[in-house]
Amino acid sequence: MRNSVSTRGFTLVELMVALVVTGIILSAISTLAFALSSANKSTGDVNIRQAQVRITTLRIQELIRNCNLICSQSDDDIAIWLADNNNDKKINISELAYIDFGSDRNHLYLYTFSSNNNSIIDIDSIKAYSTDWWSSYSSNTEPVKLLPECSNVEFQFDTMPPGSKFVNIEFEMTENNVVRQYQINAALRSWNGNIIDESGNIISDDD
Repeated sequence: MRNSVSTRGFTLVELMVALVVTGIILSAISTLAFALSSANKSTGDVNIRQAQVRITTLRIQELIRNCNLICSQSDDDIAIWLADNNNDKKINISELAYIDFGSDRNHLYLYTFSSNNNSIIDIDSIKAYSTDWWSSYSSNTEPVKLLPECSNVEFQFDTMPPGSKFVNIEFEMTENNVVRQYQINAALRSWNGNIIDESGNIISDDD
């Protein structure tokens, strides 16, 4: 006579226990996935900001090191004579650029000008970019957002423009709710102060 093997299903208690255990496991997996996703996003945001700082540092250092003069400083920006492209020992609008940090000191923008106007610009006529004084020389500006979001931007000089040979830029950035401080330092390689008279204006020659 064959022994019959009886089979039975899960009891209600066993099913409930299995569902509870499965729920705990799924909840743990979901929490871990969310944590990993948040960590990756935070790391990605920090990496983007760090890359922006590095690119901005290189761009500003190159700009200042190779410029002729820091022409002026205002509450919002500094004006830079990039180069004497036509060798007339005078400032023209297309040779001028601004590093703008705004009245709230919460960004770093670079402005250059596109123009064929070679009218001579005296240093004492160079005002803050926001005053639009330049519009009589050029109708087009070419803005570059170096750092769209930062805070407490400060410019420091060894001597006030146009005698400056060294520039230090300090600013802060918030990364993962932590405020970090940064500095950009640059010295002019070929300061052309020898063509400035005692009043701070460009003279005809450097004899």
